[in-house]
Amino acid sequence: MEKQQSDLDRDRQYCELCGKMENLLKCGRCRSSFYCSKEHQKQHWKKHKLICKEADKAQQQLPKQMPEQAQEAPEKCPQKKSPEQADSASLPQPTDADIPGVDDTPGVNAPNNTATPNGQSSSSPQKLAMECIVPCMNKHGICVVDNFLGTETGLGILDNVKALHKTGRFKDGQLVSQKSDSTKDIRGDKITWIEGKETGCEKIRFLMSRMDDLIRHCNGKLGNYTINGRTKAMVACYPGNGTGYVRHVDNPNGDGRCVTCIYYLNKDWNAKEHGGLLRIFPEGKAQFADIEPKFDRLLLFWSDRRNPHEVQPAFSTRYAITVWYFDADERARAKEKYHTGTGEKGVKVELNKPSDPS
Repeated sequence: MEKQQSDLDRDRQYCELCGKMENLLKCGRCRSSFYCSKEHQKQHWKKHKLICKEADKAQQQLPKQMPEQAQEAPEKCPQKKSPEQADSASLPQPTDADIPGVDDTPGVNAPNNTATPNGQSSSSPQKLAMECIVPCMNKHGICVVDNFLGTETGLGILDNVKALHKTGRFKDGQLVSQKSDSTKDIRGDKITWIEGKETGCEKIRFLMSRMDDLIRHCNGKLGNYTINGRTKAMVACYPGNGTGYVRHVDNPNGDGRCVTCIYYLNKDWNAKEHGGLLRIFPEGKAQFADIEPKFDRLLLFWSDRRNPHEVQPAFSTRYAITVWYFDADERARAKEKYHTGTGEKGVKVELNKPSDPS
């Protein structure tokens, strides 16, 4: 199985059959389609073989004398292979001899594995933005970055959040349009809004600065958006009593929010045991994408109707920090039409100054 991947390989996120985004395997013939298991590859083969064989022919027609290094593309967003991925990669070959094998490839976009002493990726915000986030968002509307800040920094942020939780500042999450008392039937999280200047929130402020760094480097290249600000950070906790958040859209009415950016803080999270998956239903696609709220994972997706999503019931305490970024034009139109949203989601905050590289 091949361990080298091209830029195109790394952009593909979904299992062709079920839409799963993690622990993907690559079709060994066309090398451009992905599956979460050999069983799903076999089930999808009747449809996939029509394009797979054509892709295989095209590859065979490439000049054979082309130097190997000329075919290599700079690696981007690599991810350390997990034990689960290693197990998936060693599955037995399909019994149907006509079905190509599959190669293992990470389905989650992540920064370079080269680590600093505290485990943080050494990829610069600019490189991560240009080689991973921009192409992935523009193609799929969803992007996942693992090992975003490193274990030491992530634990510091988690300590800030846990300390905040103990103060009693967290309140029931509210809906964008609050017209009834049915909120608890729709969302079960407790939240508080943080600007970053509060005492005891220094690590959260650092996270917000790093998010801002990424968006600043992406600005002008994410769709047609011009990002000129963001919300405060929404720190959320699902208490682990089986509550979640039903399927919804972050920005259904054009309030200016264009990119949703979520950072997860849950150590040793096991979705089979703890639940709490974020399931995204990309518009116009039969597949859905399941995102585990793993520690030090950053998730970005379009905030509008292209990405309806839900938080499935969580059975362990689940922490996340969310920031929404504003598009300048849509935000200005929303203000004119008084569609700026309610509560803290409607408060615009200027992007932080670039953070120190350390």
